[in-house]
Amino acid sequence: MKKASPFEIVAARCWNLLNEGKPFTPIFVLGVFLLYRIGEWSDPSFWSAAGLGLLVTLPFFVIYYCFDFPLLLRNYLWLPLIAALLVWDHGSLSLYLLALGLFFFFTVYFWGTFYYHLRIGTSWWNFTRFWKLVLKNSDSTSGNAQEQMPKFLLLLLIWNHFYSVFYPTGSVAVAPHLLAPAIFAVCLWLYSYVLHANLFDWKPAEDSPLTDKSGWPETAVNEKVIVIVIDGMRKERFEEANAPFLKKLRAEGTEYAQMETVYPARTVVCFSSMFTGTYPREHGIRSNMVWKLGIKVESIFDSLRKVGKTGRLLGIAHLIDSMGSDVESVTAVMHNDAADRNIIERAKRIMDEQNPDLLVAQLIGVDQTGHSRGVLYDEYLQKIEEADRLIEEFVDWLDNRGMMKNTTLLICADHGQADGIGGHGHLDEGERFVPFFLHGPSIKKGLRIEEKHSLISIAPTLAYLLGAPVPSSSRGTVLSESMKTNADRERKTS
Repeated sequence: MKKASPFEIVAARCWNLLNEGKPFTPIFVLGVFLLYRIGEWSDPSFWSAAGLGLLVTLPFFVIYYCFDFPLLLRNYLWLPLIAALLVWDHGSLSLYLLALGLFFFFTVYFWGTFYYHLRIGTSWWNFTRFWKLVLKNSDSTSGNAQEQMPKFLLLLLIWNHFYSVFYPTGSVAVAPHLLAPAIFAVCLWLYSYVLHANLFDWKPAEDSPLTDKSGWPETAVNEKVIVIVIDGMRKERFEEANAPFLKKLRAEGTEYAQMETVYPARTVVCFSSMFTGTYPREHGIRSNMVWKLGIKVESIFDSLRKVGKTGRLLGIAHLIDSMGSDVESVTAVMHNDAADRNIIERAKRIMDEQNPDLLVAQLIGVDQTGHSRGVLYDEYLQKIEEADRLIEEFVDWLDNRGMMKNTTLLICADHGQADGIGGHGHLDEGERFVPFFLHGPSIKKGLRIEEKHSLISIAPTLAYLLGAPVPSSSRGTVLSESMKTNADRERKTS
């Protein structure tokens, strides 16, 4: 299986500019405005008037960049747009129709059909379903129609109005015209702040102390740990899927029934938290759009190196942005039916050639199906069932080579997925809690733990099992309830 090429790594970062809602909104508004007035580009007055109009509109761009309006909050975005229509002339209706047309062309056809066809082999007819997913999507990506539409329509209305005020003179001698946008911007900021302070109350608590290192074992509990992350596997859909092997592992091991992901629940953010043991505010990765490459704290891979052990993270190009050279990258440009098969074959090769103490493998088929076809359709369940068969094959392969004798398996998802385009980030009911269970000779059998835990517990638990120091910024708790005591292990060996 091919590694992600340097071109793919850069292309993935560029794509995030259009995929993530925050950068998409200003890029889209700028593009639409310039395209709409392309016939005026040769007029010097156009550029001065457009620049001054943009300067007046800039505070509104900043407000909408700083404040996300996911889930129920997006319903409140229409009130500022209505207020703006009452304050200023709506201008040219054709501008807004162009914006709406380009938005749905980009999301439904370019993204939902053309992009997914070229990257993962989705049907050329995917647009017949994708438009429904865009309208239902509740997360703050560019594919959230109900958030993006009132945002870009308001920005275009204000910019277009003040472009008309400044054109053709380009004069700034219009101070009386600037009072209204200044007052409106202050009101919009206050409105956004009050909404978020009072209604944005679903973030997980981030008040954990540093990991307690008392009772740390003098030697490693396990020889190896294999972590398989089924990216984007929604918890209740896993329960509905025919996944006998995974459910057998869960029944014979320890399940954490309320394992909570981190906020925002984006793949690169989640992986960074899972393998550093801390929150985005500390490790510095706050979205899939990574402006400054690399985590700011120690990872479990750093901890393993301190004791002469090795760990590898097998995943797609996005993960390089945070975890760097610890990632064995795989190309994400392949038919989705072959993706997880190729990843498992690559995992076998890594174990055969490198034999690391820790292997983390990211399966991507479930997540990609959720994004391209939706999570509430049969195709999504089929991908979970396919992952079940591939994991069974991989575990059997390891067992036949004697690599499972003193090995813990950890199976989980990094986040769930919401209805619509399978969005995730702001913790819709389908995103927050994820499947999570451990299995192995050191893990208690048939135990189900109902107490709430966080995915930040993965890093310290791995350190505990492998006899490594806990990452220095780790705030997760070691999942010790799942582990057999020394007496239990001695009884089994005697």
